[in-house]
Amino acid sequence: MRHSLSPVLHGAAYAALGLHDWDYDLVECDEAGLPGFVAGLGPEWAGLSLTMPLKRVALEVADDVSPRAAATGAANTLVLRDGRRRAENTDIAGIVATLSRAGVRPGGRAVVLGAGGTAQAALAALVDLGIDDVTVLVRALDRAGELRAAATRLGAHPAIRADLTDPVRAGTALTGADVVVSTLPGDAADPLTGPGPGAVVLDVVYAPWPTRFAAAAAAAGATVLSGLEMLLHQAVAQVELMTGEPGPVAPMRAALEAAVAARV
Repeated sequence: MRHSLSPVLHGAAYAALGLHDWDYDLVECDEAGLPGFVAGLGPEWAGLSLTMPLKRVALEVADDVSPRAAATGAANTLVLRDGRRRAENTDIAGIVATLSRAGVRPGGRAVVLGAGGTAQAALAALVDLGIDDVTVLVRALDRAGELRAAATRLGAHPAIRADLTDPVRAGTALTGADVVVSTLPGDAADPLTGPGPGAVVLDVVYAPWPTRFAAAAAAAGATVLSGLEMLLHQAVAQVELMTGEPGPVAPMRAALEAAVAARV
């Protein structure tokens, strides 16, 4: 939590929007403490950004839940307005914006690596982008229950295959894919062979960057995007929900890049 880049993104947005009396602070809170914390918030609070493991509990403390948050079973945002709490999932919007800006359009074939919460957001994003031919590669089918449930709620019918433990089979699935979203942590995707020229690859890892998987995909001619793009655009969506103003992408991007460069 203390290494979060969200304060940088939100701070830059508030400054660009002239909201000089707005603050964005980090608060440590566990699952058990979230209901009490939210209940104690005053009318000056516009919203909360939530990280795991709070994304599922957020649905329980919300008065209203957006359709996409309900479908994925997770919310990374609570919007506080008019005495009500609305749960939203801007991870989906972040992935949609990232992929669409890279030229992804309806149709084609997509592959998602992983079965966790971000994979479920990626599946929702692909549905929103009009991509129906989706394969999800996981390590074990018996651990993909929440992904299957989310797919059902989304009306999606992905092929779910336990190929991540076999780089050869995984590489075959990735060959010829138009879009690949890796939600695997750290270097977990590094043994895999990425898709070739013309593909768009989003690797949600952003530090250290590039991963070997991302570098190999770029060398093969794919358009490669890091998790920083997703982080940026999900924050843009949060700012819009909380302030009611358009998210200022350029100053937010500049602040994010400066913060990452300073850390390096």
